[in-house]
Amino acid sequence: MVQKITHICCIGAGYVGGPTCSVIALKCPDIQVTVVDKSEERIKQWNSNKLPIYEPGLDEVVKKTRDVNLFFSTDIKSAIQKAQLVFISVNTPTKTFGNGKGRAADLKYVESAARMIADIATENKIVVEKSTVPVRAAESIMKVLTANHKSNVQFQILSNPEFLSEGTAMTDLFNADRILIGGEDTAQGHEAVESLCWVYEHWIPRKNILTTNTWSSELSKLAANAFLAQRISSINSLSAVCEATGADVSEVAKAVGLDSRIGSKFLQASVGFGGSCFQKDILNLVYICECLNLPEVANYWQQVIDLNEYQKTRFSEKIISSLFNTVSDKHIAILGFAFKKNTGDTRESPAIHVCRTLLYEGAKLKIYDPKVESSQIIQELSEQDPELFNQSSVCIVNDPYEAVLHTHAIVVCTEWDEFVTLDYQRIYEDMMKPAYIFDGRKILNHEQLLDFGFNVHTVGKKLRRPPTCRLWGSWNKM
Repeated sequence: MVQKITHICCIGAGYVGGPTCSVIALKCPDIQVTVVDKSEERIKQWNSNKLPIYEPGLDEVVKKTRDVNLFFSTDIKSAIQKAQLVFISVNTPTKTFGNGKGRAADLKYVESAARMIADIATENKIVVEKSTVPVRAAESIMKVLTANHKSNVQFQILSNPEFLSEGTAMTDLFNADRILIGGEDTAQGHEAVESLCWVYEHWIPRKNILTTNTWSSELSKLAANAFLAQRISSINSLSAVCEATGADVSEVAKAVGLDSRIGSKFLQASVGFGGSCFQKDILNLVYICECLNLPEVANYWQQVIDLNEYQKTRFSEKIISSLFNTVSDKHIAILGFAFKKNTGDTRESPAIHVCRTLLYEGAKLKIYDPKVESSQIIQELSEQDPELFNQSSVCIVNDPYEAVLHTHAIVVCTEWDEFVTLDYQRIYEDMMKPAYIFDGRKILNHEQLLDFGFNVHTVGKKLRRPPTCRLWGSWNKM
């Protein structure tokens, strides 16, 4: 018999836990959903008018459900005790030291959550790993729970990886391609899987809910992100060939994408991929392969990461070489710092690599992003080298026109829609000459920019030079 869930607890109020539980609360009004976190500041933000993360559509859902059947709290003990089902949605960063440094996932927060559940629980619980974890992590969670639980308490561990894309997370939740649930091949395991299926069936058709064993579910998450990242690195590798030969990478991508066996998604060449998942998950996959003594497989997936780093480096070097091989004391506008549009997340953003490279070369940057907080930009740029960031070399502004004023070049690092509609005629007049634009996202009207007089560079395509008469006519503005 399927256990109908009335109380859900989610440990971790981040990019996964917050949106996921907001949608569950909206679609399951009879279920009380409580999101808990140790960070009092983060919980205060979830209970305020300014949420800690930006995701289109999230504000509206939270306002409808908050304090109705959706609650954000630091009272972890009470939430776990009441819940029949507990999501673990904590961070799983890549290890920065010790065995597996730079590749393996650090599961200390997952282990900590499991220990809290074991310590607090006085009744049977379904524990669901929602965080991205390495294969067989559920086994580790079960070991922690069984080693520390009371004799009268039983746990069932499920794997329910998220397949959310930042910027479209709410759409992904409302209209999921598939919901993946992995569990143990036992009677109790099947019952637990069906209980979680019952929750999702409030709005997801059963045919879109895939049930597997636990290990298949965990590996599927890593594999999906690895395949998507591989496509980006593949088209980015061809962008270098296009620039060298005169081919247009957009035309190549369109031709390849029309093949029904391949499809058009994730074939947009750019300065490189970023975000919290792709690099971390592929590195995790590399580490797993190394541990399984599969060096050839590990090297294959490592190349996806290496190509992404190459693309960011290649783009940064193009900026420097185009600006007469020096950017020392030159003013450069950075448009966009988030790793993609419609999110304030900067984790592994290509903009970080570009900015650091330019700062090391002596450039002075003016940075604008509509959703990334100044404190986050400062943290990202100063994290590895505190001396790199200083007030004289970096200026963070709140207006794109202020960012580009009197600069030598503009670098588009994020594909925000507003960058497409800026008045580039006005911008050209306000810049130093010759004026350069480096479009790392291929979103601008390059022919129009050339006609205005800009020197334009983009990814995967050679562009003509601007009219010389316009260029020399504006020389007196230098």
